[in-house]
Amino acid sequence: MAKYRKRPIVIEAEQWFHGKHVEGVIVQMFETENGTQTQLGSYVETLQGPVTVFNGDWIINGLNGEKYSCNPKIFEQVYEKVEG
Repeated sequence: MAKYRKRPIVIEAEQWFHGKHVEGVIVQMFETENGTQTQLGSYVETLQGPVTVFNGDWIINGLNGEKYSCNPKIFEQVYEKVEG
């Protein structure tokens, strides 16, 4: 089997936490009869359809403007911050 390396590309990404607005993350809320709100879940629309976003996930802008989420442990293994 041949070996391949990821091309060195620069991406834009932002880490998402509950209560933080990140473009592309859709938060589903449920309002009870007494007016309190509960978060049901959060997701991002990807090329493959909606994907659940968990607290601390990174939201990545793909090369063609598409969005997808990445687990923080995987993000740390694959990406490094670019200065400038």
